[in-house]
Amino acid sequence: MKLWNKLSAKPLGTRLFSLGVSLKAPYFGTVLPHVVEMRPGKAVVKAPKWWGIQNHIGTFHAIAACNLAEMAMGMVAEATVPTTHRWLPKGMTTEYLKITSGGLTATAELDEIPDFSAITSGVEVPVPVTFSDGEGKESVRATITIWVTPKK
Repeated sequence: MKLWNKLSAKPLGTRLFSLGVSLKAPYFGTVLPHVVEMRPGKAVVKAPKWWGIQNHIGTFHAIAACNLAEMAMGMVAEATVPTTHRWLPKGMTTEYLKITSGGLTATAELDEIPDFSAITSGVEVPVPVTFSDGEGKESVRATITIWVTPKK
């Protein structure tokens, strides 16, 4: 979060941040992500349509969308979970609502931020992720459950 705050205010800073995340977790790089918003409780990540993520019918591949969902979830988790705790993805459910047109924008937004001081053992936190396609229509919906525990 500290790095986001430092870079996002600079020209091309959000692009540099996104590249850094992709270098740290290379599988995210396959969707060419661009983090455009990151704050406690919310993260927005965009990915263009390009040949590397297309399926056999020329649209955004379902698993590439899952990759984008996981990045958006990871950014909201990093922005929200305090340094006294840690998080790990535990599961994902995904609904493919319509064929996509163009790139995708994934928005991970918590319904409410948990009271982390009350988390003294493991707890599941669902992170909803919604997607809009190039036409601004909802095309995919996911929920990624993260396991949050206090650091030892």
